[in-house]
Amino acid sequence: MKLNRDYNIIVIGAGHAGCEAALATARMGFSTAIFTMSLDTIGQMSCNPAIGGLAKSHLVKEIDALGGEMARITDKAGIQFKILNRSKGPAVWATRVQADRALYRKFMREALEAQMGLDIKEEHVEELIIKDGRISGIKTPACFYSAKAVVIATGTFLNGLIHIGLENFPAGRVGEPPSINLSKSLREAGFEIGRLKTGTPPRLDVQGIDFSVMELQEGDMPPPPMSLFTLDISNPQLPCYMTYTNSITHEIIQDGLKYSPLYSGLIKGIGPRYCPSIEDKVVRFKDKTRHQIFLEPEGIEAAEYYTNGISTSLPRDVQSKLVQSIKGLETAKINKFGYAIEYDFVYPTQLKPTLETKRIEGLFLAGQINGTSGYEEAAAQGLMAGINSALKLKQKEPFIPGRHEAYIGVLIDDLVTKGTREPYRMFTSRAEYRLLLRQDNADLRLMEKGYSLGLINEEQYAGFVRKKQLIEKELKRIRTTRVKPHVINPVLEMLGSTPVKEDVSLYQLLKRPEVNYVNIEEVSPSPNSMAPDVITQVEIQTKYKGYIRRQADIAEKLIKMEEKRIPPGFVYRELNGLSKEIVEKFEEVQPLNLGQASRIPGVTPAAISILMIALIKHQNGRHAQAHE
Repeated sequence: MKLNRDYNIIVIGAGHAGCEAALATARMGFSTAIFTMSLDTIGQMSCNPAIGGLAKSHLVKEIDALGGEMARITDKAGIQFKILNRSKGPAVWATRVQADRALYRKFMREALEAQMGLDIKEEHVEELIIKDGRISGIKTPACFYSAKAVVIATGTFLNGLIHIGLENFPAGRVGEPPSINLSKSLREAGFEIGRLKTGTPPRLDVQGIDFSVMELQEGDMPPPPMSLFTLDISNPQLPCYMTYTNSITHEIIQDGLKYSPLYSGLIKGIGPRYCPSIEDKVVRFKDKTRHQIFLEPEGIEAAEYYTNGISTSLPRDVQSKLVQSIKGLETAKINKFGYAIEYDFVYPTQLKPTLETKRIEGLFLAGQINGTSGYEEAAAQGLMAGINSALKLKQKEPFIPGRHEAYIGVLIDDLVTKGTREPYRMFTSRAEYRLLLRQDNADLRLMEKGYSLGLINEEQYAGFVRKKQLIEKELKRIRTTRVKPHVINPVLEMLGSTPVKEDVSLYQLLKRPEVNYVNIEEVSPSPNSMAPDVITQVEIQTKYKGYIRRQADIAEKLIKMEEKRIPPGFVYRELNGLSKEIVEKFEEVQPLNLGQASRIPGVTPAAISILMIALIKHQNGRHAQAHE
């Protein structure tokens, strides 16, 4: 076997995790190769043609603020943009974008091809080369490639097995072979491997769909971009449609359960509880007479719709019957049948918070291989694995955002500290500091770091600095500008707000729930041109200042816990008072600090107190030695 060439970093897999990892490492100055089984599936949206949604858009906007690619590609491919939860508080606002599947692939591939220092290899990776506990390269059927770091981002391809009814066959996706030898290589390296399951619904030919009897679901106009750097959306915007299952649909499903791989015991992997198959919903929620189905366009030119809500692995004939029992789909033709897929994953407690494996130095894992589901979770991990593999080669401190700093920090901390036994999905409820981690302030939280990493360019950073300055100037202006009662009271009366009797600052007026920035601008316009995102920040930072401050104070306590570092190789077994179970938990997770240790499931406050005292003694002992 010949050595084709060596690279600094190799990325295995060109899905959402792999693309972000490879772009990050190349942009940070390292020669990088990304390996894919097919150039045509780079950036493939394997399941639904959408990016973002509840909590997920927070991840996408954080990726964007750090210099990643997903948000920009989403805007280029977007065909419907919508902000969800508008009627609720800003902590749960979320942008969701329907994307043209083909355009997304096209633009992501172009981004990879245009990136200096990045080679794309259409080859099957079969084996990891490990020497003395460190990664040194990979093998394909024909070549050996050396590397100082490797990122594995294989999605559902590790030992992938597709189920349709009682039929099953090996595949990573329909029509694509699985990666069997690579999974074997991980097992031989000593990793604990589990089995998960996910699924996808049928895709329907547009010709057989009667949209006139469905509920129209239109996007926002003008479309709100996902990326901070998008100036306008140029694609035509398309609607989605909503319909429902019914009692006949449910009878068809119940009758077909004997042919279901999920209920016949063929599927061993654990599926996602938050996104169950339609057969699972019908069985588990017997009191529900109907379930929502969203018809989502696959693209501008595509004559195909994705049926969000009826993910299934029932036999093909049962799928046809259940689809045609639904209002508006009586004559629908299935172009692609739904299926379930089982695949291998690595239990993520075997990872460091950098996403480097504890067992093999220089080996990083990102995406569904870590037990997550979703494009956004995968891309976030890919970016972090890419950044930290590059920082490792630069011999610099890793980048590990805290739970108070980013949803990315929550995601990774949950995985490496708590682990998962089912496909993990991000929710706003997973974050303790939701009001600090809003989608609207991702740039204010993270762009400085993206710039210091070299992933945000000078022009982008200059725009960010101007935005910060405008926000600060306007907040200062509204605090110091006062208006007289006869000027503001007509506006307040129109809004149904209590009139004022004395001069009042614009700031105090804006704090009122019923008063918006446009109302105070009527009586006292800003001398500066104010972009919508600047106005949004001025409003939120004014209206929610007290809540934000209280949450920031709570986060300060977490920061103090995170600052209490646990030295590498700390011996927990020597601590009196710790149970064997808790010692084993500490040894498995190897927490970096007291904060992470406190979040390990099953670790008691008493155990944390014992550990804290031991760390103080350890630190005092080191200080004493230093002064001898």
